[in-house]
Amino acid sequence: MGTGQQFIQQVMNQGLMLVILISGPPIVISMIVGIMISLFQAVTQIQEQTLTFVPKMLIIFGVLAALGPWFGTTILKFAQMCFGQFPQYFY
Repeated sequence: MGTGQQFIQQVMNQGLMLVILISGPPIVISMIVGIMISLFQAVTQIQEQTLTFVPKMLIIFGVLAALGPWFGTTILKFAQMCFGQFPQYFY
């Protein structure tokens, strides 16, 4: 396998790990909030659909706002690595 192919494989692997790393916190917190709301609905027998949607939406926006700078720097470092090493392998 050539060095260009190894670079592409490395970038693909790191990109997929980056997607998992960045999408993980909002999804996990949304699942936790969803379970808590489902338990609350089961205990109180309130079956309102907006009761599940609005709190999860607010929590996800809060997580994205709190972790936004970290997400941005992580994506920026990945992009700098890709564009910085690209000329070494293909020119």
